[in-house]
Amino acid sequence: MNKMLSFEEFKKLIVPVFNSENAPFDKLYEIYKLAYETAEDTLDSQNLPEQLIDNPLMVNYLLGEVLYSIENLSNEKIEEFFKDEAIINTMAGVIADKTLSLSNFNYKEKAMVNRYLPPISSLNIYINLMLNILSKYERNVPDSTLIVDLLIKSLSIMRSVINLLCDGYETQAFAIWRTLHECECTLILLDKYGKTAINSYLKHMRYGLAYRGVYPDKEEEVRLIEQVKKEMAEIGLKSKDMKKYIEYGWMNVIPETKTLENYKLNFRDGLESLAGLHHYANLYMTSSEILHSTPLLIYSNKEYFYYVTLLNLYESFFRIEKLFVSLFFSHVGEKEKVQYMQMRRLYYSQLVNIHKKESNKFKKLK
Repeated sequence: MNKMLSFEEFKKLIVPVFNSENAPFDKLYEIYKLAYETAEDTLDSQNLPEQLIDNPLMVNYLLGEVLYSIENLSNEKIEEFFKDEAIINTMAGVIADKTLSLSNFNYKEKAMVNRYLPPISSLNIYINLMLNILSKYERNVPDSTLIVDLLIKSLSIMRSVINLLCDGYETQAFAIWRTLHECECTLILLDKYGKTAINSYLKHMRYGLAYRGVYPDKEEEVRLIEQVKKEMAEIGLKSKDMKKYIEYGWMNVIPETKTLENYKLNFRDGLESLAGLHHYANLYMTSSEILHSTPLLIYSNKEYFYYVTLLNLYESFFRIEKLFVSLFFSHVGEKEKVQYMQMRRLYYSQLVNIHKKESNKFKKLK
């Protein structure tokens, strides 16, 4: 049964954050008591029980409010802060509101799935291990870590899609799948064509920084823009094509660009086609429509977009997992290799079966 925390119970909850002997435990407890009493009055006015007050949640909101308010204050200003009754009373009210509104009265979309069901939990645990392995590699040094950074970003996007599906935001999840699809197409080409493609990608990444005016060396920024103009002139592009050349011109080092029918410096007729995933073009276009707030977003069918997103998420995962194994598996330690293979034997076939089962459900829906 919930009731107001005693001072000692309250202190145990906040010691991990305020662990100094000089921490203002008394003052923090006073804010907590005010917030609790405010929440209690709100519930009483609606004939609701005191048990609805989630104490740990209230303490976390209290810590968030206080820490954010005092983060840049001097010790003297912090003392003044805790003595200001108007500020303390307002803060207690805010904490009470957030505790009740974002728990008991929190608006939630109706979700098609939860994070405990195998279509989500099995994929999540697999992604988690891959991210843990990749986290041990050097990161954010593009000249040497581009593939690692792209893999981590792709897996992180998958996590975002999963979270949105669990929260009932199917169309938003499908819109984000669009970015995942772009990442996987890039990964496929960088893996297939190796150093030549990677160096070209890095060069155009620098062009992008210069084009946006954020290159650290301003003299070099000017030189890079002139280099872009020179390269564009050599292949007959006009100044209006600069943005698409910067974004997609790196692919020109790939031999197939000379033979691919209707090749263009864009995603659909360039990157996606070269990656061998042009059969996703219509889905990608649908995702783009959602991204740009068309009626398709506003009046979308939850079931349809749940299955479309989940199935495409799985298919992207299968391709990226294959790249992960080919690129990094030979470089991990023996212990990690054994751990990964144990997980792969347990979960990969399950994920394949889940994809098949969910595909059959989707076919019946259509």
